[in-house]
Amino acid sequence: MKNKVAFYTLGCKLNFSETSTIARNFNDEGFDRVDFSEKANIYVINTCSVTENADKRFKTIVKQAQKTNPEAFIAAVGCYAQLKPQELADVNGVDLVLGATEKFKITDYLSDLSKNDFGEVHSCEIEDADFYVGSYSIGDRTRAFLKVQDGCDYKCTYCTIPLARGISRSDTMKNVLKNAKEISKQNIKEIVLTGVNIGDYGKGEFGNKKHEHTFLDLVTQLDKVEGIERLRISSIEPNLLKNETIDLVSKSRAFVPHFHIPLQSGSNDILKKMKRRYMRELYEDRVSKIKEVMPHACIGVDVIVGFPGETDEHFLETYNFLNTLDISYLHVFTYSERDNTEAADMDGVVPKNVRSKRSKMLRGLSVKKRRAFYENQLGAKRTVLFESENKEGYIYGFTENYIKVKSPWNPELVNTLHEVELTKIDDDGLVRFEFENELAL
Repeated sequence: MKNKVAFYTLGCKLNFSETSTIARNFNDEGFDRVDFSEKANIYVINTCSVTENADKRFKTIVKQAQKTNPEAFIAAVGCYAQLKPQELADVNGVDLVLGATEKFKITDYLSDLSKNDFGEVHSCEIEDADFYVGSYSIGDRTRAFLKVQDGCDYKCTYCTIPLARGISRSDTMKNVLKNAKEISKQNIKEIVLTGVNIGDYGKGEFGNKKHEHTFLDLVTQLDKVEGIERLRISSIEPNLLKNETIDLVSKSRAFVPHFHIPLQSGSNDILKKMKRRYMRELYEDRVSKIKEVMPHACIGVDVIVGFPGETDEHFLETYNFLNTLDISYLHVFTYSERDNTEAADMDGVVPKNVRSKRSKMLRGLSVKKRRAFYENQLGAKRTVLFESENKEGYIYGFTENYIKVKSPWNPELVNTLHEVELTKIDDDGLVRFEFENELAL
């Protein structure tokens, strides 16, 4: 009888792509994959360390696995496992903790699935995480996450990712295109490009620091891969989003008009303290350029509130800056202190209740921005990719410019593209539509 394995992924799209690759390795070794809610012999939790909340959730997920099968072997991999391996190993029920380089060889550590008295740790020095392992997710969703880059050479003062993932390095162009072609044969309609700092693509492609290719080269080549209906760029740093890339997306066959660009603060004083590589003027320029060539483009923004030294004046500077920008939604992060970062030792600590209040204000602004963007799109014809879940009698999907739409459940719509006319916004803030014509894809 085959052993069963289940996975739980915390954090970003990059983690999802890597979980899928690890899962395929298990499949090659003869394991059957089951849902995390089902009884399995081994549970693998891919961890995140970006926020304090992700750390706390880990313990809850371990308990969930133990409740389903008290005898199951529990392994932790990923960013938190690299940063604080012993902390995870000390969690009751955890048998194995693997760091940044070891996670892709997890099956090598599983000759015996008996429970351990203590969590066993195999974690490299982060300087050793200098090689690249390609990944992509498939079979989980109507879209695939394709990893093109890993690690980061930036030294933002709040961020642990360079400590968890190592230096910036890239997949080879040849391998990215090969993976994209493999995905295209699986009837997946959309690929999302992912990495830690994807605009840095090309660095470390062949183990050296010079760029053999650039991010523009990458998107140019991917746009030519047949069988992919949609390509979406995930998060890209404003200083690495060049005019040429924006122009290419505006004329592209497959790349969609949707950008997610981290801002983090609208105050130049705070951006300097964060050691970001741009000022707000450059960010404003990027938004203007996108809207100039793609007025219907969706632009998402990451922003951190409560960074050390952020006064009420700094926060209002951020709020007013975002309010005037032609953006579509915000991802708001409440600053949390992370060990071994510069920011953790900075003066001017913002009280937790103030951080919470600022976060709430920006979340309210995000709702307003999304509503205005949706209203601006009413009457337009857009193409929707429908997803696979039946949520209380409705099916949901996203337009190319990332408007979430809903329709009464119809299983025939799953993983299909349809051109629709956006007609009205429902009470829940989602868009209703009328079918124009069906795209036979």
